[in-house]
Amino acid sequence: MAESNCTQATEFSLMGFTEDPVTQVTLFLMFLLTYLVTILGNLGLIALIRASPQLHSPMYYFLSNLAFVDFCSSTVITPKVLVDFISEKKGIAYAGCVAQVFIFDLFGMTECFLLATMAYDRYVAICHPLVYPIVMSPKCCFQLVTGSYLVGLTNGMGQTIGMSNLSFCGSSVIDLFFCDISPLISLSTSDTTLSHIILRTSASLFGLSSSLVILVSYMAIISAIVSISSVEGKRKAFSTCVSHLTTVGIFYGTSLFMYLKSSSDSSREGDKWAAMIYTVVVPMLNPLIYSLRNKDVKEALRRLTK
Repeated sequence: MAESNCTQATEFSLMGFTEDPVTQVTLFLMFLLTYLVTILGNLGLIALIRASPQLHSPMYYFLSNLAFVDFCSSTVITPKVLVDFISEKKGIAYAGCVAQVFIFDLFGMTECFLLATMAYDRYVAICHPLVYPIVMSPKCCFQLVTGSYLVGLTNGMGQTIGMSNLSFCGSSVIDLFFCDISPLISLSTSDTTLSHIILRTSASLFGLSSSLVILVSYMAIISAIVSISSVEGKRKAFSTCVSHLTTVGIFYGTSLFMYLKSSSDSSREGDKWAAMIYTVVVPMLNPLIYSLRNKDVKEALRRLTK
């Protein structure tokens, strides 16, 4: 009866990082610089790939989609954080919170499968180079990318449906700088069984399957590299995977820390910084990692600037 008579929250308060004005200004400048680099890096990489014929290959087609996903996932989080740094009231409407959960979970899971697709692409290129043009045909690449977006859409819709069944009649304070499904579930005053089932099913079905593709692909890649007789051949084969491995390590390392921790640890300060790396820093780093370590990208940029 108490549940039915409670007043549903129409707005959530975001705790953010700190209340200290000096620290807020410092963080504002840091987030602003990071977001500007993210925009320029990802959109610049997309434009470079589209404008350079030598980059019209499956690997860079996947990379341009990864840059688009990073740009979108950062844009749904960072601008709101910047506004909160200079506002006295750090709040977000219920509808805005639902939209943030949907879009962030959509692009977050899409990135998981794009990284798995890129791992499979490297596997075919290194382990089966003779059939690479046939296996990674334009039609197949389009299907793999479309499938990644569809899985992300399914995940976003599932998390949104789970959130729509939750009631928030008690505290409306989220101890984070954006709306994430995990703290929202812990904040709810209603039965969270369905939301927990959706969250765990999504993590198990989608997260583990994409991780398994990456793991199996690189086990086969390492086995193929070890069997190469020349040192130069090993170096060239491994160099094509370093950027992707770096991206996978940062992305999965921070995301696993965020979502596999116990619920009792959900308010720890360290989780906010891990979430910041996952949501703000990683989208900035990805284009830098692929640009600074990739000879083809640097050569295409040099030709374009001439």
